[in-house]
Amino acid sequence: MDIEKWMQQISSDVRQILRNQKALNGEKEVFGKDEKILDNQDLSRILKVSYRTLDRYRRKGLPFFKRGQKIHYKASLREKNL
Repeated sequence: MDIEKWMQQISSDVRQILRNQKALNGEKEVFGKDEKILDNQDLSRILKVSYRTLDRYRRKGLPFFKRGQKIHYKASLREKNL
C-alpha cells in the first residue's frame, strides 16, 4: 500500500481515537478490550525505518498519541492497512 494513503488512513483513525478519548473522559477504557498499541520501537521495526524517519512522518501528519513521554500508535491500523 502507498505510504501516503496508509498515513492518511492512520491519521483519520487516530483522530477518531483521540475524539473518543476526549468523549470518554473519566471512562476506564478508551480502546477495546483486545486493542493493542505500538510504540516507536515497534513501528520502527515493522516499517524498517529509523526513529528519525518516524519523527518526520509525524510532522507530516502521521497520527500518534502520547502516554506520558512515550509516543504510541494504534496497532490495528497497521494490521488492516498493510
